[in-house]
Amino acid sequence: MGLDARDADASEAPHTGTTIVACEYAGGVVLGADSRVSTGIYVSNRASDKMCALNDRTIMCRSGSAADTEALAGYVRNIVSQHEMELDEIADVKTVATIANQIGYQNKGANRGRGLSAYTIVGGWDKRRGSQVYACTAGGNMIKERWTTDGSGSTYIWGFLDSGWREGMTREECEAFVAKAIALAMSVDGSSGGCIRLNAVDASGIHRTFIQGSDVPPVLGELSQRRGRPEIARHGHQGASGGMML
Repeated sequence: MGLDARDADASEAPHTGTTIVACEYAGGVVLGADSRVSTGIYVSNRASDKMCALNDRTIMCRSGSAADTEALAGYVRNIVSQHEMELDEIADVKTVATIANQIGYQNKGANRGRGLSAYTIVGGWDKRRGSQVYACTAGGNMIKERWTTDGSGSTYIWGFLDSGWREGMTREECEAFVAKAIALAMSVDGSSGGCIRLNAVDASGIHRTFIQGSDVPPVLGELSQRRGRPEIARHGHQGASGGMML
């Protein structure tokens, strides 16, 4: 994520950078992120995982402070797991997103009055409302979207996403669309880079895709790092996240 681990003065805006994207498709959602973590002007981790599972059907994409977003995700997972034990069923995506949003808002006085540096996207699928994507800001807003993006790289791809997203995409089409959007952002945003991670969520659970940095196709005439067709590695479940500043 494009995070900055420096302990800045309260008057200094945090230097953050990342690209996170989420889109609905027919039957689920696809969430994606780059993997670059920065500490000031330095890249401290080139292969961080900026997405974390909040339950078996909900994923959070994180941008902002790595410490703040990881703490937020940990609190949300704990509360959601207790809630699910009481209900004896998986919590709805909207409930999970609301919990994340409320924790962020309730800590608006943290970090010496700056609030949590946590700009997240929560997306997933449940049997009540189907596919859902929620943009959650540090100020306490939670907005349901068909697609959304955040982080420093998002500035460059709003138009691409707005013109390219369409209803009824298949999972494969949506994964390719999200991957291309992130690759575009990585090609022009210095705080976004590394590899691309995708999480597709539907009625069957979370399906993970990993695209190595050398396999990210050039989109603006950059020199390709490898010849031949990119290979995509697919994995079964969400792993742990890491980093300093997203």
